[in-house]
Amino acid sequence: MPVGVPKIPDDEIPEDDEEEEEETWVDLYERLYQERALFLFKSLNIETANQLVGLMIFLNMDDCNQEQFLFINSTGGGVMHGLAVHNTINFVLPDVHTLCLGLAASMAAFVLAGGSQTKRTAFPNARVMIHQPKSAFIGGYMDDVILDVDLVLKLRSEMANYFVQRSHQPFWIVYEDMERDVFLSPEEAKAYGLVDSVGFGGRKRRKQD
Repeated sequence: MPVGVPKIPDDEIPEDDEEEEEETWVDLYERLYQERALFLFKSLNIETANQLVGLMIFLNMDDCNQEQFLFINSTGGGVMHGLAVHNTINFVLPDVHTLCLGLAASMAAFVLAGGSQTKRTAFPNARVMIHQPKSAFIGGYMDDVILDVDLVLKLRSEMANYFVQRSHQPFWIVYEDMERDVFLSPEEAKAYGLVDSVGFGGRKRRKQD
């Protein structure tokens, strides 16, 4: 078995084809992408967002009938980068499942809530955290500061309205919750309306059956 980057056997190549022996292993994530499994396991920066957007659009073009699965364990990141992923989820034709495995915080929570309706899941012991978008402005002229604050307020209002639309919570509750860091358990996130279900592992489900 190859050492280094995770590799798995490529079942499409015949085992008795000695000439292709070196090609019988494929990159693990490439194989997962073929199965429509995508991952947001880093902070949302331009590189991470562009990779996810590109993959979702490519898979949509490859087969617009196969549903996609976005697994999330992220502290969030840039507001505009999160919006790019969120918009792509709504742009592609197949439904996109969003699944929180560990943490979906800040813009990652917004991406989680943006999954296809009835197909948003938080797994046991996961946490979902919402808060208001923060300014990326560091320093400069006063006019720039004012414009930056104005943009942040507009984005905050848009995000709050979207959470209200998806969660069916009153606007004032969502707006006040976004004033601070609010951590929700899977059950609380479901009651809030950010996810549709609390997931369980296959082994646990088999035991229950």
